[in-house]
Amino acid sequence: MDGWRITIPCPISSSRLNGSMRREFLLNYSYLQRWVFAGVTAAAVCAPVMAQGTHLWTQTRAEDFEKGTPLGVSIESNGRLREAPGIKELATTPSTFVWSVAADKNGTAFVGTGSPGTVLRIGSDGKPFTVFETKDLAVQVVRVGPDGALYVATIPSGKVYKLNPAATAKQDESNATVVFDLAQAGMPADAKDADKNDDKAEAKSRYVWDLSFDNAGRLYVATGGPGAVWRVDVSKSNTKPELFFKSDEAHIRALAWDAKGNLIAGSDGSGLVYRIDASGKGYVLFEAPRREITAVSVGANGTIFVADVGDKTRNPLPPLPVQGTGTVTITVVQPGSVQAANASSSLPEGSEIYAIDPKQDAGGQAPRRVWAGKDEVVYAIAAAQDGLLALSGNRGRVFRIREDGSFADIAHLEAQQGLALASAKDGVLIGTGNTGKVVALTANADKHEYQSDVLDAGALARFGRVEIEPGSSGYTVWTRSGNVEQPVRGWSEWAAVKNGAVASPAGRYMQWKAQLSAGGVLGGVGVNYLPVNSAPVMDELVVVPGARWTPQPQGSGQQQTVNITFPSASSGSGGFDSGSSSTLNAVKDKTAATARWAAHDDNGDDLTFALYLRGDGETVWRLLKDGITEKAYSFDQTLLPDGGYELKVVASDAPSHTPGDALTGEKVSDRFEVDTAPPVVNGLAVSGMNFRFDVEDAVSAIEKAEYSLDAGPWQYVEPVGNLSDAKKEHYEITIPASAGLKAGEHLLTVRAYDRHDNVGVAKTVFVK
Repeated sequence: MDGWRITIPCPISSSRLNGSMRREFLLNYSYLQRWVFAGVTAAAVCAPVMAQGTHLWTQTRAEDFEKGTPLGVSIESNGRLREAPGIKELATTPSTFVWSVAADKNGTAFVGTGSPGTVLRIGSDGKPFTVFETKDLAVQVVRVGPDGALYVATIPSGKVYKLNPAATAKQDESNATVVFDLAQAGMPADAKDADKNDDKAEAKSRYVWDLSFDNAGRLYVATGGPGAVWRVDVSKSNTKPELFFKSDEAHIRALAWDAKGNLIAGSDGSGLVYRIDASGKGYVLFEAPRREITAVSVGANGTIFVADVGDKTRNPLPPLPVQGTGTVTITVVQPGSVQAANASSSLPEGSEIYAIDPKQDAGGQAPRRVWAGKDEVVYAIAAAQDGLLALSGNRGRVFRIREDGSFADIAHLEAQQGLALASAKDGVLIGTGNTGKVVALTANADKHEYQSDVLDAGALARFGRVEIEPGSSGYTVWTRSGNVEQPVRGWSEWAAVKNGAVASPAGRYMQWKAQLSAGGVLGGVGVNYLPVNSAPVMDELVVVPGARWTPQPQGSGQQQTVNITFPSASSGSGGFDSGSSSTLNAVKDKTAATARWAAHDDNGDDLTFALYLRGDGETVWRLLKDGITEKAYSFDQTLLPDGGYELKVVASDAPSHTPGDALTGEKVSDRFEVDTAPPVVNGLAVSGMNFRFDVEDAVSAIEKAEYSLDAGPWQYVEPVGNLSDAKKEHYEITIPASAGLKAGEHLLTVRAYDRHDNVGVAKTVFVK
């Protein structure tokens, strides 16, 4: 294949083009192969794209592939699909959130949950056992200590318990060992003073957000309310915690260790990343653009990774009121990410992940952003050899992020949030929220399959060749099609692509899937399809005699206006045409008639219209005007004999198709009358103070009659019988004495109107 010919329909002026007018570009294949699958489509080159001809449905970018369903397939940031780890569900907990996970050296998993707050042990049999239960809202952190004991932190009481991980009976607050209690730890002076002056100090909430151990086995506790890091020597019983580091931030959210034994801590409030040395002296390495550091991790090369959320320019989320045990109402002022998880909501501007160079102090690289997700809230990260793992909500995604900024969406969780990460014997454990599950990220998936989203062709369509981005390998592609949106309802079976073309039957909807073999990679995918032409549909048609409309706005002057609407607009039913409910403004003109119509085409084709007339008693339609592109037309009705007529509008999609493929649709109006001749007044005669006359019209009934004496005011008169409902009416009038006619000659003028505002006049002179 030496080259591809791409036909791009482009308008070359502001007016509409004939469907056959196109510009063609012949591009060298070697240049085009990346250009096409970089997402540069015809619509980006020139718009609007005409509806006719073959369409190409493409999925070429990561954003395109995110609309589909990957199973053991990663979606790379460069728009390629590759093999990914598998997801294995270990347990579904009774709780809404799994806030923390940990694993011992044997692979036994321990899970801290919220709503209700428990610690579960999950063995190889996958059955959860409740090791600990608390009256607190949640178990926020679970860690396996160097001594083999299990350490768990609860909120909002701010306590850390030491548990026997192998216990066969459930433990609770009454029989578990408390190794840290923030309320009793020895508050900083300013915090104590604040409590003394607070009438509601008894209901103060305190939080433990993270736990970590140093090489000596000492426990470090990251707290909120106040934001601090405490150190506890858990090897000794009844050891009093010491305040290791105090921050002026509201919360210390996350902890990690660098290669030199410094504690790395992230805060909530100003988004600070501290490096805290062995003496407890803190140094701010980085102030993030966002207010909260949700997670910290250190890579093998010493690079510090931090995730931040929450726009500093906006107010944080309001406090979350929670009813505690007993009669105490606790106001839980939690970080934005935790409130977002509880409320299943997002945060302004999403999340970012930054990499901090370990040699920053010596003039190394400045902190740099390696990933950003506008719709994501990153809750946990973990550095690994093949890239940084990141868990997010509110779509439950697992990302692998590299330092060069490239990334891959490697797993979709069946939950709204990915909240916790932990390394385990056979992989990585993940805790989720909404719903609270524990899953394992396994090295090998049972299969590596991707299903695209569903194409809606808008109408019945034939499907053609499948175009695959050059460089793809190790894949097989299937398709299926149907005529209802949901694939489970009467679609065709999956059919393998045959000779590079779709083998599925014609339909309105289509979907493809791909399976990757070992080492397989699949780039952009395009499917050619041709909608089967559908005839245009005429939705509504009205004809209004006595009105004239022109496409260009007219000067207002003193002209009376006529509003032309469709019956559906007044009934509220609406029409297919998006403009059918609007009012068309015309001017009153008894020499003209205006037709207005609404039409649509399921293929989105451009339409032209032809108007035909047929009089009463006629069988042949006579062309009035063709080639109309607007949906209204005014014509001169004085050129037509008075009488009744019907108007037919024929819509054609010929501008978008070859002559042999064009289709039409039509609609006939209700009967309307052309009446431009005035009624005739005859037989006007005066006898004494009485006069009479007849009025007759050839087409329409007489609307009204009036008379004037000696050019005086017009006086309304009624016909004999009072009803004015016939084409011929007789009038007999007695001039009242109140008219005050004097003896002598007088002028009597009579005028009569038909229903189309045509007026006939007659006069006579009489002597009193």
